[in-house]
Amino acid sequence: MFTLENPLVMLYVRLIGWTVLGYVLGKLLPKIFTTYLGKALLFVGVPIGIVSFLRQADLSGWIIIAPTTAWAAILVGAGLAWIWIDLGLSDERFRALSRGITSRESSTETSSGTDLAIQNQSSWSGSTQGSFLLAMTLGNTAFMGYPVSLALVGPQYFAWSLFYDLIGSTIAAYSVGIALASRYGSMSSSQKRPNPFVSMAKTPALWSLPIGVGMRFVPLPTVISSGMSTIAWTTVTLSLVMIGMQLSQLKTLKNVKQALTCLSIKMLLTPLVVGTGLMFFGVTGEPRMALVLQMAMPPAFSTLVIAQAYNLDRDLTVTTLAFGVILLLFTIPVWLWLFS
Repeated sequence: MFTLENPLVMLYVRLIGWTVLGYVLGKLLPKIFTTYLGKALLFVGVPIGIVSFLRQADLSGWIIIAPTTAWAAILVGAGLAWIWIDLGLSDERFRALSRGITSRESSTETSSGTDLAIQNQSSWSGSTQGSFLLAMTLGNTAFMGYPVSLALVGPQYFAWSLFYDLIGSTIAAYSVGIALASRYGSMSSSQKRPNPFVSMAKTPALWSLPIGVGMRFVPLPTVISSGMSTIAWTTVTLSLVMIGMQLSQLKTLKNVKQALTCLSIKMLLTPLVVGTGLMFFGVTGEPRMALVLQMAMPPAFSTLVIAQAYNLDRDLTVTTLAFGVILLLFTIPVWLWLFS
């Protein structure tokens, strides 16, 4: 069962091996190398990989369910997160009132003053709420999701993971993600707010989707086809190396309790609820497995970029990133057992 021929064992060997190599390289090489590698993958490797894998993928069936599932997972995760935050704030208000922070003499004051006083001592500040909700929106469905999906589901159903990522997660990142960051964070007057439509237009992966679909039936010379395939699989490997390099740059791990709660909702409850619901829409087998694996991905590293840009809770964001990658190693067998 635990031989190297087992797809799960091979996946773990690659996940751990390449990520550890990236972590070591991240400690040895200057930070700029991570930036260069990320840009090379974003503008060259990932677009070519998408076109190559789409030529092998099966686009039959109700594949539009994939991005619909992505948005459903985002809404379910955000809803559960808001409920948890509200419970936490309600508990803090109750404890604050029981300690006599508010008195009978101040009862004539407006409730906003009381809320402000409580919020100043709250573990659920606006920036923390923003980081908590942002982690629900942005999953690592590309650099981490693609390798996992290709290893366990195969290139034939890669399109389900691809549509989930590009039409679901990517668009959500530039819309819901930025909206949440703007709502709960702040930017200095010198910083220019990004235009979500311009940001999406500058994302090569989104352009690669229609190009890949259009080239599915275009015959290519064997040399070009095999070269694209080599670049595609090399990109999968380098994506894991880059994740290790990014992990090596994380320094502070705080707010562990909130981070674990966030990851439990993001990586456990949401995939379980939405994955089970897919059964009622006739989505089973390998397509459902591909979608569940995407839902179960840890938060994306872009959450840290947004958290820094909008002054959200960076410590919570860093902790969710680090623990999310570790938790993934324990949750993958669970999803294979439940949904395969």
